[in-house]
Amino acid sequence: MVREILQQKEKKVEYIELIYDLIFVYIIGRNNQLLHIFDNGFVTMPAFLTYVMSTLAIIQIWNYSTYYINAYGRQSIRDHIFMFVNMFLMYFIGEGTRTDWQAYHMQYHIAWALILINIGAQYLIELRNHKGETETRKHITQMGVILFIQAFMVASNIFIYQYFDNTWMSLTAIIFGICAVMIFGHKNSADVIDFSHLSERAMLYVVFTFGEMIIGVSSYFEGGFSLGGAYFALMAFLIVVGLFLSYGIFYDHIIDREKRTNGLAYMLMHIFLVFALNNITNGLEFMREEEISLIPKILFLIGSFILFFGFLFALGNRHAKARCSKYNTLFLKSGAISAVFIILMLLLRENMMVNIFITVVFVFSLFIIIYRYGKRIRENNINKKSEE
Repeated sequence: MVREILQQKEKKVEYIELIYDLIFVYIIGRNNQLLHIFDNGFVTMPAFLTYVMSTLAIIQIWNYSTYYINAYGRQSIRDHIFMFVNMFLMYFIGEGTRTDWQAYHMQYHIAWALILINIGAQYLIELRNHKGETETRKHITQMGVILFIQAFMVASNIFIYQYFDNTWMSLTAIIFGICAVMIFGHKNSADVIDFSHLSERAMLYVVFTFGEMIIGVSSYFEGGFSLGGAYFALMAFLIVVGLFLSYGIFYDHIIDREKRTNGLAYMLMHIFLVFALNNITNGLEFMREEEISLIPKILFLIGSFILFFGFLFALGNRHAKARCSKYNTLFLKSGAISAVFIILMLLLRENMMVNIFITVVFVFSLFIIIYRYGKRIRENNINKKSEE
């Protein structure tokens, strides 16, 4: 067992994993198209619910794949074949992610269910490598069963949508997956998890998502150069930079990447972090859309930023280094800044040029206090090493 743990610590992110991640980021970018179906001043409710479902489903699939590779992946031919099969199936999901998504509902859900079955089958095949390991076999079986049940729920929505014209079963399947993994997985042993590799995979996925945000900012230049377009582009770019640097401080200096943990909570939080980043991308695009009502677009943007920083601080609170101190003070300062941000955004909602500037100030205000906190941790680490 000790030898296996030491071998797991040497696990590195493979090139095939990076290509796999890029496909997911591409599809999430396509999901954003669903938020451009407007009615009565904002996105239609069916389109918004489909966007939420599609985005969470894709990120959840990525989580399932990443967790399996981290825990039981052996860089084998079998692992690569299963991954390539999922990549191919993702094409059908990507093709079905469009404004006329209803016409591709069956194709989307068949591919989604097959991907879940694919990952579940990997878990069940893995059982043969753990004979006599009762707890490990129990964990593997639970994960396989969860994936097969969720696949059945996803597939059943094909018939439910055909007769009742709703996708609630799809959203229920996602919620079931999240809850089941947390309920049955929180007691799982951390011995099979390489948290350093897991956190690196999550970080790379977030970085790719930031790349998608930068592409989204380019829409401000459509229609030729203008001072207004350049101003909004600059402000949006600064927002992306501030968010990126804030996440980087947490990853480099606050998160304990050598922590012994099963990583489930860490991955779950990243589902909502990536979801928030995609909402921010759409929110920034909405700022210049005159056909969208002021209150809905401002509330959507505010909610997206609060969701991102809320889960970012929750990430640090649960996975921070043991020697971190004054984290509650950091949280309180951030809460006060967020409250001021919300009030100003609502009061000045009729001036988007001022609003986006306030957003830049908000993001960099939080970044500064996060940076100072990270700097204090870095200095403590240096002092501790010099004492040793």
